[in-house]
Amino acid sequence: MPLPKLEVPTYQCELPSTGQTIKYRPFLVKEEKVLLVAMESEDEQQIQQAIVDLLKGCIVSRLKVEKLAMFDLEYLFLMIRSKSVGEELELKVTCTDDNETQVDVAIDLNEIKVVKPDDHSDSVYINDDITVKMKYPSLDQFIKNNFAQQEQSPDQVFELIADCIDQIIDGEDVYEAANSSRKELVGFLESLTSKQFESVQEFFSNMPKLTHTFSVINPNTKAECEYTLEGLASFFG
Repeated sequence: MPLPKLEVPTYQCELPSTGQTIKYRPFLVKEEKVLLVAMESEDEQQIQQAIVDLLKGCIVSRLKVEKLAMFDLEYLFLMIRSKSVGEELELKVTCTDDNETQVDVAIDLNEIKVVKPDDHSDSVYINDDITVKMKYPSLDQFIKNNFAQQEQSPDQVFELIADCIDQIIDGEDVYEAANSSRKELVGFLESLTSKQFESVQEFFSNMPKLTHTFSVINPNTKAECEYTLEGLASFFG
């Protein structure tokens, strides 16, 4: 007699970038095992493939995982993980008023949202004539930010920024980044002044991200201390 097959529940959430309703299921033990083995290998390609397979397996809706913005991926991974291993995250924080007292905190993962700053824009104005239209980092950067063991070199950072250029607009002329090589795009970035390059970097520091703000009371001083967690790595790092 064959063993019984277990029914896996499905859930739904809204994709932060579009509001599209996405159906998903928890990951299975076999899928978690593949991811853990990949992470232990520290092989970036193996990690990427394991994450792609896990997300594709758990997302029931038709969706191109590789095309999603990094904050969409972080949010979906958080939701899938919450239904897989528990919706409550336990943390220990140090009170900021005395930098000594530690307090246990339980965070409901369902309360964590992607926050988009009001002044955020995908258009970066270089000067009166030139505007750079950006696109959000996708799967590669999601993996580097949350699963890779090594920090990125300056050259890799420049390559990331170059990969996120969508268009360069010079007056009425529009240059599609897809028609330029990465070397050409990196060369364009290197030709900017420091102040102009800071404007490009501002796109990344100000883009939508997983954010959760909470406060605790120091049991010794009765002072209220506020904390903000940003990005998937801050919740599980």
